Amino acid sequence: MTKKTKINFDSLRAPKGTRDLLGEDYEFQKEISEKAEKIATYYGFSPIETPHIEKEGLFTATLGETSDVVEKQMYTIRTKGGDHLVLRPEYTAPVMRAYIEHGMHTIPQPVMLYYNGALFRHENPQKGRLREYHTFGLEILGAEDEIADALILRLTTLILKEIGIKSYIVNINSIGDKVCAPIYKKELVSFLRKKTGHLCNDCKRRLKTNPLRILDCKEEKCKEIVSNAPQMIDFLCEDCNRHFKTVLEYLDELDIPYILDNCLVRGLDYYSRTVFEIFEETAEEGTATNGNIEEKEKQSKTALAAGGRYDYLGQILAGKNVPGVGVGIGIERLALILKEQSGAGKEKRKQKSPKIYLIQLGELAKRKSLLLLEDLRKAHIPVYHSLSKDSLRGQLKSAANLNTEIALIIGQKEALENSVIARNMETGSQEIIEISKIAEYLKEKI
Repeated sequence: MTKKTKINFDSLRAPKGTRDLLGEDYEFQKEISEKAEKIATYYGFSPIETPHIEKEGLFTATLGETSDVVEKQMYTIRTKGGDHLVLRPEYTAPVMRAYIEHGMHTIPQPVMLYYNGALFRHENPQKGRLREYHTFGLEILGAEDEIADALILRLTTLILKEIGIKSYIVNINSIGDKVCAPIYKKELVSFLRKKTGHLCNDCKRRLKTNPLRILDCKEEKCKEIVSNAPQMIDFLCEDCNRHFKTVLEYLDELDIPYILDNCLVRGLDYYSRTVFEIFEETAEEGTATNGNIEEKEKQSKTALAAGGRYDYLGQILAGKNVPGVGVGIGIERLALILKEQSGAGKEKRKQKSPKIYLIQLGELAKRKSLLLLEDLRKAHIPVYHSLSKDSLRGQLKSAANLNTEIALIIGQKEALENSVIARNMETGSQEIIEISKIAEYLKEKI
């Protein structure tokens, strides 16, 4: 007989940057997802889910080989068959792939889609940021009109409000298109070359590969340099300037607070024109008024949502003109804020908890209990139960610990008579109710 090797359990714990989602944390994330899906569905968005694994080229071609995602964060897989795959690091490129692959360009445009799933990026785990995390997103494909940008921002802020984010601010910018962006890029490079010696090592490399990323560097010395750099808004062509101005007018009309962030470029190559990030705004930071587009230093806090327009993504993938705009909303980040807010969501969750506990004694009572549980489910009456327990005392103790109001008791006698004892857990008073009438009885009581 082969001797089994003893396993060290510590070596089997969840990998760094991942976690098991349990209890209250699960409920917070579920509630956020459900509210977001409800709003998206009402506004005409349809669900989509793409595979957790995709071809590596889907991202190296669209995100930019010098982006942090491609260079540092993608989880790559080399299969035995020689395929180069990656764990999905973002959603927009897969959604565009699916749009083209399934011929969605042949159906009425625009195509409006929402998704809710896991993404994977190898980065240093920190508060609100994991290596496996969940994103709710919206994408509008086949629409170049400014109303699509405004609709994405409108729904994103509605979702934030609906789940309990009391104050937020939209950081927004335009990075131009293929007409004006190269002109600005040339001007920026000319300015930065004179400051090369003062740039961090990453930005010295970015100056040759992706100079726009220098605008978003977090190093203080680089931030000081770019504060005096040329601004993209001064180089926008007529079409991009009109587009951006119209988007801001929509935000004014919708009373969505925003500030112009001239250093906001986003980290992926497929973006064009409108880009934005949305932050929670605290009382100490002050509240930006609607239409205030003065420069303001970007908050150091993590964005709750981010996105923008990607009019050239379809051309990169398949040579097709598919203008689009979208957003990704960080589920874990929102759940963390709600959990930290004093009492946020907890009372609601308590109110939603079952107020009834079903107790059974004996085999016949267990069978009756299974039938009764289904009747109560159909009547939309939530119930606690522990069908594996046999002790009356133990089940009553569980009912008391869960602060239930009514205990439904089915013993051998009740099972034979098709009745239930309804016990008031506060007063101890009891009533005998016919099983067929128990749902009606409970609706009156609770």
